[in-house]
Amino acid sequence: MAALNEVKLKKLVELRREFHAHAETGWTEFWTTAKIAGILDSLGYKVLAGREMLNLESVMGRPSEEEIKVHIERALSQGADSGWIERMDGYTGALGILDTGKPGPVLAFRFDIDAVDVSEAGDEKHRPFREGFASMNENAMHSCGHDAHATIGIGLAELLMERKDELTGIIKLIFQPAEEGVRGGKAVADNGILDDVDYFLSAHVGMGIPSGNVAPSCRDFLCTTKFDVTYKGKAAHAGGAPNEGRNALLAAASASLALAGIPPHKDGATRINIGVLQAGTGRNVIPPKALMKVETRGLTMDLNSYVYDRAMEAVSGAAAMYGVEMSMASMGAAVDALSDKSLVDLVGEKALLVEGITTLAPEVSLGGSEDVSWMMRAVQKRGGKAVYFVLGTDIAAGHHNEYFDLDESVLDYGPVLFAELAVTLSVREITGEGRS
Repeated sequence: MAALNEVKLKKLVELRREFHAHAETGWTEFWTTAKIAGILDSLGYKVLAGREMLNLESVMGRPSEEEIKVHIERALSQGADSGWIERMDGYTGALGILDTGKPGPVLAFRFDIDAVDVSEAGDEKHRPFREGFASMNENAMHSCGHDAHATIGIGLAELLMERKDELTGIIKLIFQPAEEGVRGGKAVADNGILDDVDYFLSAHVGMGIPSGNVAPSCRDFLCTTKFDVTYKGKAAHAGGAPNEGRNALLAAASASLALAGIPPHKDGATRINIGVLQAGTGRNVIPPKALMKVETRGLTMDLNSYVYDRAMEAVSGAAAMYGVEMSMASMGAAVDALSDKSLVDLVGEKALLVEGITTLAPEVSLGGSEDVSWMMRAVQKRGGKAVYFVLGTDIAAGHHNEYFDLDESVLDYGPVLFAELAVTLSVREITGEGRS
């Protein structure tokens, strides 16, 4: 299959740079969502936005309403369409639906759209800064490639409309918010929009795979639970009346040591991390409050549950030991996932037919968590098939690094490969058992 023509590729490069400059972190992607929704609508897709495509009870780690209002105002000040902002009703993400009007399978493609909590590099050796498309938003940077994901999704949307006569059934393009911190995937999966899906496809750019390569399969999705623990004690004068205080900082510190001491499991990989501990108001004050931001991971749900259950024992035990109150908030979660071998084989088959893709890379070990897993499992649970693969692209620095940038040639072969997969799946039943 031929690559995109020069005009289309230039347009996608410009769009990716626009997304990059307007980087927005999870649940604050108002400018990004409005941009995507407007393009999908102009192409002729039925569009759902924000609240319309989410199960609100499954939303995790969303900022406060006051913070959300600030981000909405920022998006509007940067030119976001007010009509789409109003339609979102305080939430982000977009869904484009193409109904061909012909009997056939239901296909879903997922592209995540959020940025990372990173301050982008601001010196001449960093191309986005040098060429004027670095993030304009403080502590928000597309340092994981989701700007490319969103752009590839738009490129696919355009190609599908051009090839509509070749398609059957229904195609759903999911532009998912809040992947970072695995906060948004479950809200999409629980909304019901995947209940009728026969084939589900998603991909990530980079991940150590060079340009011109595609890894048709990705394994080792770690299950994870992310939570905040707040200890509430009692302030007192540290010299004059220490006995009257209840030290929340010491409770958190003790809990941190206990969490770090949870033994690894013999049956597989487990992880725990205390990423943030905030406490204290002054040198001579017994700290009345402490906040811990914690995550557990495991190669399977059982292994993650092992770590999580032990973590709950540790944090509640520390509260009892220091006589403080404890509360906990769920901030994110993901499960494990496996691609269906028949779809993995199809990705490999079609990839080598796309101009610009020369090599099939070995299976990628993710070694982290991805909330696309909720969607993959939802489709597979109902008898559908799912695949998650890697579109290779050279990167200037590691994912989540302030110098991250990518080879934009992936914007050429990425949409073409997805489109070819869509056309093939639209007219050809994929059989075969097993997970990759």
